[in-house]
Amino acid sequence: MMSKPGRGHSWIISLFALITSLVLGVGGAQAEPLVMKFLDEVSVGEIVPDATEYGPLRSDIPVVEALKDGQVLGYVFLTSDFVTTTGYSGKPIHTLMGVDPKAQVTGVRLVKHSEPIVLVGIPEAKIKAVTEKYAGLDLIAEAEAGGSAHDLDIVSGATVTIIVIDDSIVRAGLKVARALGLGSLEPELASSGPTKALLMPAGDDIPVSDWQTLAGDGSIRSLRLDVGQVNAAFEETGDPRAIKRAEKGDPDATFIDMQMALVSAPEIGRTLLGDSEYANLLEWLDEGDQAILVVGRGKYSFKGSGYVRGGIFDRMHLIQGDTAVRFHDKQHRRLGKLAPEDAPSFTELDIFKVKAESGFDPAEPFRLQLLVQRAVGAIDKAFITFDLGYRIPDRYTEKLAAAAPEVNNARIQSDVAVSDTSELSHLWKRIWIQKRVEVVVLVAALILLTGVFFFQMQVTKYERFTYWFRIGFLTFTLVGLGWYANGQLSVVNVLAFFSAVTTGFSWNAFLMDPLVFILWFSVAASLLFWGRGVYCGWLCPFGALQELTNKIARFFKIPQYTLPWGLHERLWPIKYMIFLGLFGLSLYSLEMAERYAEIEPFKTAIILKFQRGWPYILFVVVLLGAGLFIERFYCRYLCPLGAALAIPARLRMFDWLKRYKECGDPCQRCAKECMVQAIHPEGNINPNECLQCLHCQVLYQSDTKCPVCIKKATKREKFLKQNNMSPTSPKSGGSGQPLVGTTTTSQSTT
Repeated sequence: MMSKPGRGHSWIISLFALITSLVLGVGGAQAEPLVMKFLDEVSVGEIVPDATEYGPLRSDIPVVEALKDGQVLGYVFLTSDFVTTTGYSGKPIHTLMGVDPKAQVTGVRLVKHSEPIVLVGIPEAKIKAVTEKYAGLDLIAEAEAGGSAHDLDIVSGATVTIIVIDDSIVRAGLKVARALGLGSLEPELASSGPTKALLMPAGDDIPVSDWQTLAGDGSIRSLRLDVGQVNAAFEETGDPRAIKRAEKGDPDATFIDMQMALVSAPEIGRTLLGDSEYANLLEWLDEGDQAILVVGRGKYSFKGSGYVRGGIFDRMHLIQGDTAVRFHDKQHRRLGKLAPEDAPSFTELDIFKVKAESGFDPAEPFRLQLLVQRAVGAIDKAFITFDLGYRIPDRYTEKLAAAAPEVNNARIQSDVAVSDTSELSHLWKRIWIQKRVEVVVLVAALILLTGVFFFQMQVTKYERFTYWFRIGFLTFTLVGLGWYANGQLSVVNVLAFFSAVTTGFSWNAFLMDPLVFILWFSVAASLLFWGRGVYCGWLCPFGALQELTNKIARFFKIPQYTLPWGLHERLWPIKYMIFLGLFGLSLYSLEMAERYAEIEPFKTAIILKFQRGWPYILFVVVLLGAGLFIERFYCRYLCPLGAALAIPARLRMFDWLKRYKECGDPCQRCAKECMVQAIHPEGNINPNECLQCLHCQVLYQSDTKCPVCIKKATKREKFLKQNNMSPTSPKSGGSGQPLVGTTTTSQSTT
């Protein structure tokens, strides 16, 4: 159960509150409906067949007419303008769709999703193919069936994503069809309030009954399925894979016995929960919130385990009319036991909060839809749904005075605005708590790395230790931070930041991924102290992948090439040109800049783990192949993110890398061994190109590689021999230390 944050979580909230207070402050509302930003990306004929042009934006709702010779063939709109479209990532999934005057869906296109957190490991083509199948959907039938008149085509591994898209298409389509009076659907009516409401006695006035009474009058409703019923339901789908993998066991054995009650109704809540738990429930609920109790037993869990990973309960959701409510872990509490002595025993007892802004009316009928899944392959699953209907008995309600209804189009936009604002204001906090383990690990790694840089001379004193520490940290960066946690920064983040500053986007979107947010905060701090090398050299997963594969290449004796200094010096500006090009393009169109930002291989190699089309994979293979012969090839010459970080890094406050006056003249040892050729022939380190690998600091202290150190060591040994002193003698200054008064070579920093 995700309860209210306690003391154990307070430091996490304090952490992101501090970060937020340092960098937030930009916000604002969209100047126009989102649909206007996507019309140029999809031709009108793809959304409404035979249409030749888009008409003007309607003044009453964010809908654009699809025209042919001045005649209206359909209506085009963006689901995000009408309903919440938030999935795993906490960011919207924008879908453009059209309906005709008969309330038939004419076409659907997935036009934008913000960085594919919701599609990790799933080819985008699969998701787009599913959305396009909604062409032909009958919204009149959906209205009659409460949104369940069609089959849900699930993509394995993206269950929540498909459910969110499906829900947004159906609900947004119904809102538009009702608002425009398409087909036989009547415009949505608004009144001064509901016609009836829950009776809300308080304290000792709340009666207490028992389980049998509540089950008998319908206060508790149940859905009971046995193994045979579920197998028969899968057989009706006609899917041979699902039929072949029938549920084993006695056909009469309980598959699931799921029961539900509206515990925000005082008598039901006090009876089932008991006085103490009911008081806790009232404290948990805000004004207008409702709560349902769901209990279950049998072979199948109505919760599953997906909510542990993604925070969303993907096996069940509440449906009331055109409204669908999905539950997040922040809306969930476990119940230890039922209060009535005559209550049956259940293995799962859970309370779910229904937020006031969802539009849920507890006095009206609703249903809980259960998604039953069956594995049909290594990763593929088949799905069917079952409904548990609920209508609260009239004795718990009172009638209210009715008001004259009026057509309400304005409510369409205000409802989704209120819902989105409320959800996003709390969602990022929930995600931070949910990912507290990853947050702790990342913060610990950053603290460790910060310590390494503050005490770099002590760390780099031992060459072997420094080498293996770097290999270990880069492995953590690639596997843990990159492939596991998707903590890969991108130039798209930089472009989005500037877009937010100039257009007033909400900062909530930037807080939805705590790891990326913390990484950017650490980058901002490290730029002032050390430059871009801290991130590029230690915390970039793709950079780590390049360096580790190059180490493997060296192990197998693959030849390494060093470009002539003149050529190298002329190649590294390429990445700055790429960044400036993308930045200029983003001022015209951020979406277009994001597409051209595919010059970054990060999405393919790290985020999607090579689960993409062959052109993208080939591009990554070419870059990694070049890196086998020229270490960090991509970082040196092509990376726009590195260029973007190098520009503000010119403001750094300190020069930490120590140099001798002999560096560069005559000694070239560090320059020859620098993995990215960031050291000029004259010995100066170029901070724009340096990746802070600290190898030059290892050489700086090496008595076997650095000529200055070798010379000092030789003089020391000669002095000791002349005075018949042991190197460990107190008079000698200790282990390897020169005597007081001994002449040493001067040092300077660059």
